[in-house]
Amino acid sequence: MTRLLIRGGRVVEEGSVTAADVLIEGERIVAVGRLDPADAAGAQVLEADGRLVVPGFVDAHSHAEGVVFDPEVQLALLRQGVTTVIGGQDGVSYAPGDGAYGAQYFAAINGPHPTYRGPRVADLLATYDGAAPLNVAYLVPAGTVRHQVLGSTDRPASAEEIARMVELVAQGVADGAVGLSTGLDYTPGLYAGADEIAALCGPLAADGLPYVTHMRGGYEDNSQVGVEEVARIGLDAGVPVHVSHFHTRADEADRLMAWLEHQGVDASFDAYPYTRGCSILGMTLLPPAVNAMDPEEAATLLRDPAERERLRRDWFPGVDAYPSLGPEWPELITIAHTVAPEFASAHGLTLAELAQRRGIDPIDAALDLLAASRLEVNVVMAVRDQRPVEDLGRLIAHPGHLGGSDGIFIGAHPHPRSRGTFATYLATYVREHGFLTWPEAIEHLSTLPAERFHLGQRGHILPGHIADIALVDGDAVRATATYDDPTALAIGIDDVLVAGRLVLTGGRLTGDHPGSGLRAAGSTGHTDSDGGDHSDPSAPQGSGPAAMKNRSPHQGER
Repeated sequence: MTRLLIRGGRVVEEGSVTAADVLIEGERIVAVGRLDPADAAGAQVLEADGRLVVPGFVDAHSHAEGVVFDPEVQLALLRQGVTTVIGGQDGVSYAPGDGAYGAQYFAAINGPHPTYRGPRVADLLATYDGAAPLNVAYLVPAGTVRHQVLGSTDRPASAEEIARMVELVAQGVADGAVGLSTGLDYTPGLYAGADEIAALCGPLAADGLPYVTHMRGGYEDNSQVGVEEVARIGLDAGVPVHVSHFHTRADEADRLMAWLEHQGVDASFDAYPYTRGCSILGMTLLPPAVNAMDPEEAATLLRDPAERERLRRDWFPGVDAYPSLGPEWPELITIAHTVAPEFASAHGLTLAELAQRRGIDPIDAALDLLAASRLEVNVVMAVRDQRPVEDLGRLIAHPGHLGGSDGIFIGAHPHPRSRGTFATYLATYVREHGFLTWPEAIEHLSTLPAERFHLGQRGHILPGHIADIALVDGDAVRATATYDDPTALAIGIDDVLVAGRLVLTGGRLTGDHPGSGLRAAGSTGHTDSDGGDHSDPSAPQGSGPAAMKNRSPHQGER
């Protein structure tokens, strides 16, 4: 069994930063403290040189599950200290099924999976075992489940159909899924009512797995609508809830999270430290029925002059009043990804700039782009570009916040959040502005996500825990990715271990692949590489605001 000693670091654990060494045997931490040299005899030594030794970060909202095999994506994540990503977000991904629906509808978000062909969550999770340097956990995507049973039909599910969907969710949970996700702005998820979703959450309840949702009804200016539905689902199903990319104002988040707690709902949320969002262009600009079409069929419709005129007359006046963008939408939408060769030069341009270059109006420019790309377009949207750092800082410091990037790696000019989120948390909101202390940051980015998603003995630097560890230069860590240069890598995290093995050293990949498809602790499909269960009987029970307040009270968009 290999032994590794991290020597001369400052361990961040249990509300403190303490000078200590960390001894690792195999995949687990065996000792933390000032170690006698004899105790570490024969161990490989990694000199920490005063850096912070922290549990690897858990990205609570990621779209990396199809691209995590790409070394560039691996480097982008590990250079931020991310050792685990939670996929299956927004109700759409590969499993269950053959993966075709998720790969097609979310082609501009997740991309295709290189090897998964179905049919079960267990088969998807197996694709990550020993195939990447970091871990992937997975939420059962309710939209994919609904599509499996009903297709993209715009109607309530029958009792028989709900029963079939519940069976698929239960199978995914048995396979090791860490929760259920919905995307209620996307088809077919937007056709599902609260009763249907609560029924699908039923298999989560026994293990306390969370319901994770991209809410309907709007976020920035109308969060109440979505939160009320979240509460109903959580209470009816008896499960904790987690709100994705919850970028409402800080005071509104405070009010709504307090309201959820008062209702008896165990709630948390993720929010990335950027003011601009990113999503599929068609979801933003087109009617749901068009988004639900086969891409070739949709492209044909968008090229038809009569259909274009109908859209212009009946639909686009509503876009002019789009609550998050307003009438200036062509100036606020930047093209991040398109597969159409004739639009290759459009990456990084706003729709207004694209229209000007082509000598047409923005609606025609957008429809031309969508038709040529067969809907495979994602965009960056300047939703609330003037939001002050103090408001976003308060949101990130909320006890219910978990770190999540909503990282999308598809595209030549992507949103910088995929390569900068966790470094920005540390540089801007910990070191520069002090919204969080270092121990509090680790709670938000490592410990609490590991608990929320039942990742077992992760999220701590303690004996017996899995050695997913990052070494952070607290004075130097920062993001370098910007909206103009979105693929630049973070700096200040050069050494990272996953399951006790170095996967990043000197800022470069080692080529080792100890990562795995993480199964929820206690699930029937879940074992460590050494055959042991990930459950931790000594770990604090529960997560969410109540557990967070008991553990470490703070002192101070799509």
